[in-house]
Amino acid sequence: MKIQRHGQDFCELNDYPLVGQKFPEFQVLDSQQNPVTLASLLTKPLLISVVPNIETSVCALQTKHFNEVVDQFSQCNFVTISTNTPEQQQNWCAAANVTRMQLLSDEQFNFGHQTNLLMGDSKLLARSVWLLQTDGQIIYSEIPSEMTDEPSYEPVLAQIKQL
Repeated sequence: MKIQRHGQDFCELNDYPLVGQKFPEFQVLDSQQNPVTLASLLTKPLLISVVPNIETSVCALQTKHFNEVVDQFSQCNFVTISTNTPEQQQNWCAAANVTRMQLLSDEQFNFGHQTNLLMGDSKLLARSVWLLQTDGQIIYSEIPSEMTDEPSYEPVLAQIKQL
């Protein structure tokens, strides 16, 4: 899949997870730099919102949107993953008043390598949204082909309502 930035080819993604498959195990860091694994997040169905850089406008919009709706979906865990450091994520959350969405850092690129969502040499993750069952099976995914576009929120939220 080709990913573009402002209409120009940016990178090609290959071998990323598909609906119906198990999401690959990964390890990221929480705000206190403690390791967090996929298994530890699957206490309920899980929405993973992936953003390239939390400090940019579209990534901020995506994260704020899910932060605003998380309370309506107690049947699901919500996380945002980016390659920003835990400190950058904490600072952004404080400035943006994001308090309900858990941000997790892939500054060590484990998530990016395990999922093949690391975009070439950019050290950025491909914007995407994933919905997983508690067994890790992917039941919804979206990877916008234009990295500056927000994902489609309604389809994934409709899927969560059916859980």
